[in-house]
Amino acid sequence: MEIELSPIEALMPIAASDPERVADRALARVNSNAGRNSYITVDETWTRAQAAALPGRTQAGLPLFGLPIALKDCFDLEGFVTTIGSRFYGRHNAPAREDSWVAAQLKAAGAIIAGKTHMQMLAYGITGENRDYGDCLQPEDATSLTGGSSSGSAAAVQEGSAIAAIGTDTGGSIRAPAALCGLAGYRASLGLGHWRGGAHLAQSFDTMGWLCRDLRDLPLLAGALLKIGPEAQPESTPLRVSVLSGAMLDDCDASVLASMSAWKERLLRAGATVKDMQPDFWADAFSIYAPLQAVEAARLHAGFFDEFEPAISERFRWGASLQAQEIAEWKARHQTFVRQTRQLFEHADFLVLPAVPMQRLIAAEDQSAQRPRILRYTTPASLAGLSAVVLPGHPGLQLLAARGDDSRLLAFAARLGTMLAAENAS
Repeated sequence: MEIELSPIEALMPIAASDPERVADRALARVNSNAGRNSYITVDETWTRAQAAALPGRTQAGLPLFGLPIALKDCFDLEGFVTTIGSRFYGRHNAPAREDSWVAAQLKAAGAIIAGKTHMQMLAYGITGENRDYGDCLQPEDATSLTGGSSSGSAAAVQEGSAIAAIGTDTGGSIRAPAALCGLAGYRASLGLGHWRGGAHLAQSFDTMGWLCRDLRDLPLLAGALLKIGPEAQPESTPLRVSVLSGAMLDDCDASVLASMSAWKERLLRAGATVKDMQPDFWADAFSIYAPLQAVEAARLHAGFFDEFEPAISERFRWGASLQAQEIAEWKARHQTFVRQTRQLFEHADFLVLPAVPMQRLIAAEDQSAQRPRILRYTTPASLAGLSAVVLPGHPGLQLLAARGDDSRLLAFAARLGTMLAAENAS
């Protein structure tokens, strides 16, 4: 049985020898979804110029040499306007005078930036809908939304215009689109990376990360951006994995439960000890998260509330209306939640739970009820600042590690990716 190379491993030799051909192939697939809106900004001449300049650079120490990477449009890219998914900011923001830290890291690693991707307005949503730039549909299924807010990042990887894409995750904005689009995803621990030149939504919860097709590629991508390497677990030490069970799963579709069952079997085959967990206090996560997020977001966009979608404007007004005593009480509950979640890792190395409670979000349907449904599963990790990997599936699941345990998480994810590749090859 021969296991196929990961997408990045397969592309690397071609990118090394002919980055211009790789760029041309990527650009030919840009905006292949039904809405033609995987990207907000693409400049083919500029992207081809990046590729043309690469042969003059040595490949040594450039882990992303010649690889087409998509950049979420909340990060500055020198010479381009950062819209944050809003035509208001698209009109009022001047072209960036310098690269964001993220864009600079990509360039330094030899990446070809394919463009700036579609995103939910201000990153304040989880479905992939956007009044100003159109709803983001999956290139592989025009009847389904990508999920958000890193919607275009997921679409870019699905359509093949990027081998991987930068996303952000405040309340689940990498995890939801990765899970809904059958992709791998990585959300860094809170505090990793640098937000210079990046637009915040809620600084207490904002994280960055990647979307790609294969778990095996996540360590390379994380290392290129954040300079962290995978930490291998000694094979003699079985990993302990706790899997969500009980009442919190009552809202999940049958497809989600089937995905959990399949991944539990893989975890057991990987030699992990698997047990159920029922952290009842997680049921309060969204109710704690939502007001704290709204307060911080409202401060960032004060004076402009009426420029945005009504649902977002309402959240801003709510956040701005909360009094100091209320905010202090929510913050105290937040700290209690963090301590309780930290205790879960005294008995487990990793936690597994759904990333979304459904297999798909049907385009053109009213999605207003889906935001709290999804955030019920994603906000526990957001409140605790945890690192997370999305295990691909239909839909995908979350594999969570303690804050700061990214290296070990990435190593285990890559190991599971090898197992999944072998399963697909058999």
